[in-house]
Parts: sequence; structure tokens; C-alpha cells
Amino acid sequence: MLNVTDYRVSYGQSEVLHGLNFQVKPREIVAIMGRNGMGKTTLMKSLMGVIPSSGGSVQLEDKEVSRLKSFERVKSGFGFVPQGRMIFSTMTVRENIETGLTTTNRRSIPSELFDLFPVLREMRNRRGGNLSGGQQQQLAIARALASDPKLLLLDEPTEGIQPSIIREIGRTLKLIRDQRGLSIIVSEQVLSFALDIADRILVIEKGEIVHEELRSSVNESKIAGYLAV
Repeated sequence: MLNVTDYRVSYGQSEVLHGLNFQVKPREIVAIMGRNGMGKTTLMKSLMGVIPSSGGSVQLEDKEVSRLKSFERVKSGFGFVPQGRMIFSTMTVRENIETGLTTTNRRSIPSELFDLFPVLREMRNRRGGNLSGGQQQQLAIARALASDPKLLLLDEPTEGIQPSIIREIGRTLKLIRDQRGLSIIVSEQVLSFALDIADRILVIEKGEIVHEELRSSVNESKIAGYLAV
């Protein structure tokens, strides 16, 4: 589904991602883990086209997308849930989700989106800024799904959310993968969440992928060591 080759990102003269190579298979959930400042958010933003890359290739279903603008990547099949959720606080829940329909031919929100997030159906006329952090995260995911992505990127989705909602989001992401056949990349620091949802775990450190393991044979203590401050 996704093939990233010798991928580099720089801020001015300073290179922050150093020749990353990884793949994401169809219907696979990959967790990218690492401490703060190691390059997770830079990678997610650059895959989405928010930050330009300085070298390498990104292919979605064998189509090169590394030179496309963000809205063109959405049309190609990328969906993005940014760190901090970034919902439109003065717009209603319904209006927030409708912003994700712009790349589709739909004019109304598919009912199956509200089936995934029943609380959003109940609150569809409430302003986004009046929702709790967990509800805003569900709204951000629903908005990304409204564009019918093939690949969903989530940057630190558990940040600032209570444990019970984190578990609910984990169940929903696996349900989305199973029902919609999506591939999902999650950048994350919470190991328990990554172990709950991921098929494969990558660890990024100082802009390089330093470790990779399948969830089925993962060494938890080794990954925890990478995440320790």
C-alpha cells in the first residue's frame, strides 16, 4: 500500500529525517514509536505534504506522491488526523465532518460514519469546541474518514485523552481497518496502545528507524527501553 524509500526531510540546512525506508501492507496497522523530538511528527506531516521532503520517494499503491500538495494527497487516498486534533471549534460536529467530503462526490455524511462514532451522531449539532478531548479525537478521525482514504495517518492520537477513551479509540481503529480495508500508520508514545492495535512496530530515534518488530513476537522491554527518557 505504502512504500517509503530513502526518505529525507530537512529544516533549512539541518536534515532531521535521514534516509528512512519502510513499507505498509494493505490492511496493516503500523505503529511508529519514539520519544519526543525524535522525528515522529515531522514524518507524519511530511507524508501528508504539510512539510516538504528533501529527498527520496513515497509511493501509494505504486503511484509517486512525494511531490504532490496536501490536498492532492487526500485525493490520492491519504487521510490525516494531526496531533492536537485541530478540529474547527466554532463549527458543528456535522460541519466538521462535511469538510472531509470535499474530495468525494457526496453531499451528506454516510450513516456508517456515525455508526462508528455514535456519540457524534448524538452531538452532530453541537460545536466542536464544546466536545471533550476524546470526543474531539473521534471527530478528527471521522473527518479524515469522510474523504474515503486508503491510508490513514494518526499523529499521537492518545495525547491528553483518558484511558477508557484510549481503549475505545483502539477498538474503533481495528474496526475501521477490518470494515474498510484501510492501512493505518499511528505515531505514538504509549506502548500499551501500540501493542493493542499494531501489527508491526517501528522505532524512530534521531530521525532514523532503529528497530522493527512484528507485534506477534515483540520484545516489550526492548521497545520500552527506546522510549525511556
